[in-house]
This record gives sequence, C-alpha cells and structure tokens, in this order.
Amino acid sequence: MSLKSFAAKLFARNVVRRIHKWSHRPIETQQKVFKELIATAKDTAFGRDHDFAKITSFESFATKVPIRDYEDLTPYIHRVVKGEPDILWPGKPLYFAKTSGTTSGAKYIPLTKASIPNHIEAARNAILCYIYETGNARFVDGKMIFLQGSPMLKEENGIKLGRLSGIAAHYVPGYLQKNRLPSFETNCIEDWEDKVDAIVAETKDENMTVISGIPSWVQMYFERLQLATNKKVGDLFENFQLFIYGGVNYEPYRAKFENLIGRRVDSIELYPASEGFFAFQDSQSQKGMLLLLDSGIFYEFVEAERFFDNDPPRLTIGDVKMDVNYVMIVSNNAGLWAYNVGDTVQFTSLKPYRVIVSGRIKHFISAFGEHVIGKEVEEAMNVAMDQFGFSISEFTVAPQTTPETGELPYHEWLIEFEEPPKELQKVAAVIDASMQAQNSYYEDLIKGGVLQPLKITVLSKDSFTRYMKSLGKLGGQNKTPRLSNDRKIADELVKMQG
Repeated sequence: MSLKSFAAKLFARNVVRRIHKWSHRPIETQQKVFKELIATAKDTAFGRDHDFAKITSFESFATKVPIRDYEDLTPYIHRVVKGEPDILWPGKPLYFAKTSGTTSGAKYIPLTKASIPNHIEAARNAILCYIYETGNARFVDGKMIFLQGSPMLKEENGIKLGRLSGIAAHYVPGYLQKNRLPSFETNCIEDWEDKVDAIVAETKDENMTVISGIPSWVQMYFERLQLATNKKVGDLFENFQLFIYGGVNYEPYRAKFENLIGRRVDSIELYPASEGFFAFQDSQSQKGMLLLLDSGIFYEFVEAERFFDNDPPRLTIGDVKMDVNYVMIVSNNAGLWAYNVGDTVQFTSLKPYRVIVSGRIKHFISAFGEHVIGKEVEEAMNVAMDQFGFSISEFTVAPQTTPETGELPYHEWLIEFEEPPKELQKVAAVIDASMQAQNSYYEDLIKGGVLQPLKITVLSKDSFTRYMKSLGKLGGQNKTPRLSNDRKIADELVKMQG
C-alpha cells in the first residue's frame, strides 16, 4: 500500500465519523443551519425586505418568504450582477455560475466565499465514503479525469463568471493536481468534439483509475477511445476502478458502458447543482444519495402533486415520508431564499436521509392528466433492457396529441438504440406494461380507451448528439430532458431522420 492510499484511508475514517455525527442528528443540524443563514443575512437588502430580524422560526420564515423561481428572484440578481454588495448575502459573491435556463435564458447563480467550500468538500467526501466502506484506496495512485466545462472565466463588476464545473476546476486540491487530467489547455477547448479528441490523445497511454462526468458525454469519450485504440476501455485502462457521475440516472446507460468498458466498475452518484451540492452516494449497498444537511443549505419540500395549488404546505426534513414525490426548495449561504431548484426527489431512507432524483417539476407528461415523471420512464426502460438485453445511447418521451386520423393519441418513445431489437413491438408492450404498473393515471387512460399503448420511434445513430449540437449545447453539463409535455424536442429529432 502506498503512503498516499494509506493516508486516504485515515482521512476517510475521520470524515465518515463527522458525517455520522450530523446525519444522526438531522433535525438539530437543519435548525442550526437555518438560524445561521437568517442571522448572517438579516442586514442584506433581501433580509431587510423580508424582515429577517423578526424571523424566529421556520413558520415565520414561510410566512414572510414565498417560494421563488429564478424569474421571481431576478430583480435581486440584477442588482448583484451590477456590482451592488449586500443584496442577497453579505458582500459580493465570488462567482456567478452561468447555466442555461429553459424559460428565462441564461441564469446567473451566485457562489460565495461561504458556499464554494461546500461544493469542493462534498465531491471529496463522496470518494472518502467509498474508500471507508470498501477499503479500496488503490485508485488514488493513478490518473483521474474529470470531464467538465472550460475553466476560463470572465469578470463583470468584480465578480467572475463561468460554468460551475469550470469554476470547480480551480479548486482541485493540491494533492490531486499531479494525478488530474486533462491538462488546463485541453480543458479550455470550447468545441466539445475537438475537446474530446484532445482528451483521448492525452489519456490513452495513461494509467487512468477514476473517470468522472455526465454519462452521455463520458460515453462519447469512451467511444472515441475505442475508435482510436481498437480496445475496450477496461483493457486500455487496466486499473480503471471507479466511475463518478451526476446529472442524469446512470442505469439506462449501464449496459452500454459495461460493453464499452468490457467489465463492471464501481460507481458513485453525485447530486451537484449551481444552487448547491445537495447529496452524494455514501454507500455501495444502500439505495439513494445522502442528503447533505450540514452544508450551508436549508431544505424545504412540497409534494409535487400539490405544488401548483395555492399555498401548498411547506415541509421541513422532519416531516417528509418515503417514496413521495417532492419538489425541493432551498435556502443557502450563497443568498438563495426559498428557491425552487426545479428538481423532484423521493426519499429512499429516513435514517439517514437519502434521496433519489425522480425528475424535474417542469419535465413531465400530463397532456391527458397522466402525471408521468422521469423516474417512471427510466424504470420502464430498465425493465425492458433487462428483459430483452438491448442497450441504448439515449431516449426521450413526448405525447402525440394529434395522431393520424382515426387513431387514439399516445406517448411516443424516441430511442437511439445501440442495435435496435428485432421484437420492437414486444419491447414497446413491456415498457407500456411497466408504465401502467407504476402510474395508475396512465393505466386508467389506456384501459379507458383515452390513450393507445405507447409507440417507439427508432432514431439513427448520433441523433441526440446532432440535436444538442444544433442548440449549441454539446458537451459540458448539458443534457436532453427525458420527457416533455410538448413536442418541441420530439419533432426536431424526427425531422433529423429525413
């Protein structure tokens, strides 16, 4: 065992002890975070506007601070962008993480001196929990790759601006710098396809042990590696042991990844966002990701089915239940207050609190009242993949509300297969049966003759890559929604097949 891996094991033990301490006192931990946030921000413009000085409990906070989307917060954000201090959080933020909004164009999410360490420590602690649980620390001696956005930053009014992953690249601990790839110069390449080719050239002869990134873009990297070397990734990188991912569910990609790698490797799921690093997979044997309750973030939850009601109940961590679909609301030490992240989560454990991301509150299908969410379509796809043994590159689902004359409407599943299965109608039937088993609204619509069973549209190779490229969103943290309540994405993908 190397000195580095021995030190990593000792460090992991200490960190896990600290995690156990707060995770076993969840309500007290969240109350402490809440009080610190309110006390720190009471003299900001937002704090004065919402009477923070008189907030003594969550109940008074919920009365004074309504739930907000980004659009509702923009008057304050614009003041911060202009360089005004003490607006949402004391002083000015260090950075703005620029993200692509679906309804408001570019979003500027503040990152402060107080919030940045939470992003860095959470990513580190996810790896340390893995080391503690498995005893495996050998990978720390090899090379690690993090597929991410460009670390090049702009500056406006004394605040630096860039993609979250690019900002995080500036905070890689010194003890990892010698192990880290790609080079800074390669990371700065803007064109994603050129960047992937440069990463392949830099890494194909290295001892890669850890690979991290959004699955769809790591998949492209693996395919280019195989093309360049004519080897399975696992044969090329014999010591590749750990895949770290976030952003989307890995399961629909797993079969293809294991084919590209040539074997199974351990994986760690992360739940990072510009608004905060919310959770990470702390166990290889337990379902879900540990919700980070001591990281400068106070959480609220609203049942997804009631979210669009007038004044729906706002729950705190002590009120949540297992397997209920919740919209997650956060207040944090970057100055976001009762902020709707847009994600829906479900709890898989309450001791400690672990979650899975079940979808997006704005990404659903309910054209006929079926309330279909991302978790359901992913689970149905996994059932079919397990039964028929096929693998896919990507898929999305949309309603077909205006089918050919005489036909009932249906859900269209647009799938880019590795190799389309021969029994496509049987695959569709299995997926549809799984959807009905999971979603009683959908089942009622099928059995009631309102909808016909789903139909699969087979897409040509690289359809999703070409679609994302046409939007200027190829690579980085960008991803295609799993499902939409309209046909904007579906129609563009179908159009590309001509």
